[in-house]
Amino acid sequence: MADPLKIGIAGLGTVGASTIRLLDRRANALAASCGRAVTVTAVSARSRTRDRGLPMERFRWFDDPVELARDPGIDVFVELMGGEEGAAHEAVKAALDAGKPVVTANKALLARHGVDLARRAEKAGVALNFEAAVAGGVPIIKTLREALIGNNIDRVYGILNGTCNYILTKMEAEGLSFDACLKEAQRLGYAEADPTFDIGGFDTAHKLALLTSLAFGTQVNADAIHVEGIERITTEDLLAADELGYRVKLLGVATRSEAGVEQRVHPTMVPKSTPIAQVNGVTNAVAVDADAVPELTLVGPGAGGEATASAVIGDIADIARGQAGAPFGRKTSDLEPLPAAAMQAHKGGYYVRLSVADRPGAAAGIATRMAERGISLESIVQKHRGGKVYGGDDPSKVAGAVPVILITYATTEADIRGAVDAMVADGYIVETPQLIRIERE
Repeated sequence: MADPLKIGIAGLGTVGASTIRLLDRRANALAASCGRAVTVTAVSARSRTRDRGLPMERFRWFDDPVELARDPGIDVFVELMGGEEGAAHEAVKAALDAGKPVVTANKALLARHGVDLARRAEKAGVALNFEAAVAGGVPIIKTLREALIGNNIDRVYGILNGTCNYILTKMEAEGLSFDACLKEAQRLGYAEADPTFDIGGFDTAHKLALLTSLAFGTQVNADAIHVEGIERITTEDLLAADELGYRVKLLGVATRSEAGVEQRVHPTMVPKSTPIAQVNGVTNAVAVDADAVPELTLVGPGAGGEATASAVIGDIADIARGQAGAPFGRKTSDLEPLPAAAMQAHKGGYYVRLSVADRPGAAAGIATRMAERGISLESIVQKHRGGKVYGGDDPSKVAGAVPVILITYATTEADIRGAVDAMVADGYIVETPQLIRIERE
């Protein structure tokens, strides 16, 4: 059997500690599968005295993760610190420049510096593996990079943030407000004290940037992603979606068309009949539309110590076997600049919730503004439920307003935005309109 593969881990939080435990638990199986033992020999973290439930005396300790990355006593550097700059960035660069393979779960780092880091790995002839950076234990990176290499991919999309999916699921199931569900998510540890990165859609955007590159062979470009969060979703929107045959999910979507590659993150109405509509709680899901495999959906735990550690160890095992493919599926010189499609050109159906002034001419004015933009309506909904007007967050606050829900046939972002802006300018709308895109099957 070959010499043991010596691992250095920077970052001993939930994922780092779980990685060590899982490596211990699977030591014999890993050795048999890889043809060599895999052992953690050195670590680095912010606190040396914190109780992690691990026998820390087994490992050489480094206060500086960059020193660990360069240490000749390790064969592989595993970065689990997080952050797109600072110590994580410097340590990964140091490891690659020293000719050491790197495994990371850091989607923010890769979304910002992925191409540069891939170029360094390519120059050194070593692996840069990041299965754990997207959807935790769901093996979507290897699926796109390896299993679907014989396919031409048209679209990749999914639920990539468990915090948002938990909040939307709980709002729908229990009829609770966004704020109440966010507080519960924080209590359970699903949401951070400052949840902006998750609920604002930015975490999903970082992951989508990586999936886009793998799916379409383009350079990573997180700045080209249109991002909206879930903060403005109300229980009324979820109730309307349910009655209309949809569920609301925060999706990251990358689509290739003649206009280019469209990348977008936003709340989306998805038909209840689709697999992704059935994914609830903190679970993640990624769907791929390709030519040879038209419908493929992977579902599983998107976070958590063991699920993410499982992905980390899968990447380590590849290195132990001597596998070192291109990080983004092709040489960096072959990655094409992202031909970003403008969000205004996006075409699809829309859910539009309006609080309309109850005065003569308002309905006709709305119809006129829609017609001017060539927008056809699939349905118009206005009704009462349990003594309350259905369609507004709290209609009692807007005296004389009539809640109206419109479902459009396919139209462009520019046209629907233009029509709604014209209605607001006309004085027909008395609250900020709610627009949610519809992702058809």
